[in-house]
Amino acid sequence: MSWQSYLANFIVRRRFKSKSPEGTSVEQARFGLDSISARKFKKPKRLSISSVAEPGVPGEWLRFAGCEEGKVCLYFHGGGYFWGTPEKYRSLTARLAKEFGGPVFVPDYSLAPEAPYPAAVDDALKAYQYILETGVPSGKIAIAGDSAGGGLALALVLAIKREGLLLPGVVTLISPWTDLTCSGESMSFNSRKDPLFQPSMLMWNSRYYVGDNDKSNPYISPLFGDLTGLPPILFQVGSTEVLLDDSRRAHQKISEQGGSSKLDIWPKVMHVWHLAADFIPEGRRAIKQMASFMNIHIN
Repeated sequence: MSWQSYLANFIVRRRFKSKSPEGTSVEQARFGLDSISARKFKKPKRLSISSVAEPGVPGEWLRFAGCEEGKVCLYFHGGGYFWGTPEKYRSLTARLAKEFGGPVFVPDYSLAPEAPYPAAVDDALKAYQYILETGVPSGKIAIAGDSAGGGLALALVLAIKREGLLLPGVVTLISPWTDLTCSGESMSFNSRKDPLFQPSMLMWNSRYYVGDNDKSNPYISPLFGDLTGLPPILFQVGSTEVLLDDSRRAHQKISEQGGSSKLDIWPKVMHVWHLAADFIPEGRRAIKQMASFMNIHIN
């Protein structure tokens, strides 16, 4: 582990780990997350960012000059299904756009509690159909996401199968939240090691998104869905995350069912360490790995 990653873990733990979610409102949680993501994004000179405001598919495109227009990455940001915007994830998505070499589209999908399940999945499906309508072949589409956005990305692939649409070429998931029942063993054995999350935080989160629905619904917790016949998938997750088993069990299930899945467990990195790639070398390496995996499977 780099000293930069060690320092980032220390800062995150001091700021968040001891805080109990009970008694915290969604507005308070959003304010706290806004405060730590307030650093102004420095847009690279060759990067263009354009907004889309069409009904059903709001979001933004990120493109570097001279990029390959015949392929697209559809990226879903994290934030526990209750927080986040494409703008707040530009430090990650801009770097991914550069390494990927093609346009990246980041939907501004609906958030709970104002719009609980199935709003996010419905929006994700609309975003995928929008990409197809631009003329990009399905095999040239990479679907990706982090944390809750990673779970949403996997739920989207299941929804694509359900609707009988052509599947994307590849899927890459960063620390995905694939099990909102929070039943993985890493919820226990990593509860002290994870610098960010306590299991109680995730349980607090889930109730706003799930509402009265069954948490084991495969479009809420895709770990429990039919994971056969999926495109190649890359899971990236930290060894000390409480969400470790959300990746490990999904990878195992896909592999046992004859699918193509790669699991990379990064030692002692914080949750979605890619967001700190400007500072953490592991973040830069992980984004390069993501882009390489995408390009191998869509070219």
